Amino acid sequence: MGKEEVTKNVWVTTHGDKWAVKIAGSDEISKVFERKADALAYAKDLAKKEKTELISQKRNGRINLKNSYGHDNPNTPG
Repeated sequence: MGKEEVTKNVWVTTHGDKWAVKIAGSDEISKVFERKADALAYAKDLAKKEKTELISQKRNGRINLKNSYGHDNPNTPG
C-alpha cells in the first residue's frame, strides 16, 4: 500500500449509553445506535465497502474485536 492509500479503520465505540460508528481520524460520528449488534452490522458493511478494518470496543474501552476486510498482505500468514 502506497502513502496515498491511507485506510481509515471503522470503530464501534460507546456514545453515552448508546453505540457509535466512527471512522478513524474523523471527529464526526457516522451513526449512533441503541444496540451494539446494530452498530456492528452497520460498521461491518461500511468496513467491507471501504476495504478496511473493523475495530470494536467494550463499554470499558477495551478492544474486543478486530476484523480486516481488505488490504491484507497476502504474504503475511494468518
